[in-house]
Amino acid sequence: MADTHPNRLPRGQAPAALLRFGLPWFAGVRPVVPERPHVWAGGVVRRPSQFDLAELLALPRQHARRADLHCVTTWSATDLSWSGVSFRAVHELLAERVQPHPGCRWVRFTGLDGYRSCLALDDALADDVLLADALNGQQLTVDEGAPARLVAPAHYGYKSVRHVCAIEYLRAYDSGSARWLGHPRARVAREERSRFLPGRAWRPIWRALLPRVRARYARSHG
Repeated sequence: MADTHPNRLPRGQAPAALLRFGLPWFAGVRPVVPERPHVWAGGVVRRPSQFDLAELLALPRQHARRADLHCVTTWSATDLSWSGVSFRAVHELLAERVQPHPGCRWVRFTGLDGYRSCLALDDALADDVLLADALNGQQLTVDEGAPARLVAPAHYGYKSVRHVCAIEYLRAYDSGSARWLGHPRARVAREERSRFLPGRAWRPIWRALLPRVRARYARSHG
């Protein structure tokens, strides 16, 4: 269980509720979840394939896995209870069928809204990384990332892609939708908020912009 005491939050973070949030230009993009969701598995692989999401979620379940979500913009939603399947188990199934190139060291996730983010494969295979379809005992809503989302607690929230519809194995890092704003690893413990400035330098920038971004997402909800 994650340590969620307010005085023990990671550097630069403040507690907040979990609300729909992300890059400003995605605020108005609200995907429609298909009745039978699928996940495309491809990239630098021998046999690209499409999988029924239900097949992936039928792997051994991880119930009530508690974790915090730390947004790079300095807010944290704490003590969230996720349910789903270990991404490591998902990877084992995918890799057996699609056969990634041995040199693949990165994995890119894409959501139904078009958002993309990339994790180091070793990071994605950590014990606490889930492909989650439930939060606090309830199926995910669209705002929470339905039909399934990545949950990578050790990394800033922009790595935890919502509405996962594609998983691709890559030999090189892809900066994804965050572009230069992102960091290849984005580890919270090292405050890797971006590649080009130290994490502490980003705190006042994001805090100043945070109200505007929240307002933009609030307007899109209405």
